[in-house]
Amino acid sequence: MHATIEKFGWPATLVAQFDHWVVLARPSQPTLGSLVLAAKSDATAFGDLPGEAHAELKIATAAIEAALGKAVGYAKINYLMLMMADPQVHFHVIPRYEGAREWQGREFVDCGWPKVPDLGHAVALEGEALKALTAWLKGYFSG
Repeated sequence: MHATIEKFGWPATLVAQFDHWVVLARPSQPTLGSLVLAAKSDATAFGDLPGEAHAELKIATAAIEAALGKAVGYAKINYLMLMMADPQVHFHVIPRYEGAREWQGREFVDCGWPKVPDLGHAVALEGEALKALTAWLKGYFSG
């Protein structure tokens, strides 16, 4: 796996895997259930991905939306392709909702709702908390 995938905690944060994509729990959670959808390819431009990777986005995004719908009951979902600090193709997947969600005694407020997500206001998870979040989200992808 390339540096961008490793930066987001792979393999410890792996939630789901496809032929061309991995889904990772995002260590910094601007909203509960935030993910990273990263191409396994070393491509640094979206248009440079193979056609099969583009086609597989349908399967990956459908799985993400079904899983996050059950996990957090989002109202909208944002796929942000920023790629400024981390060059390989990836999306930040931010489930959006009005108000807050609670998980394991922590509150996750969507501070940007109903406008753009506030990525600077996030709950940072590490260690056991990130491991627990990853396991919890993975459960919504299996089956």
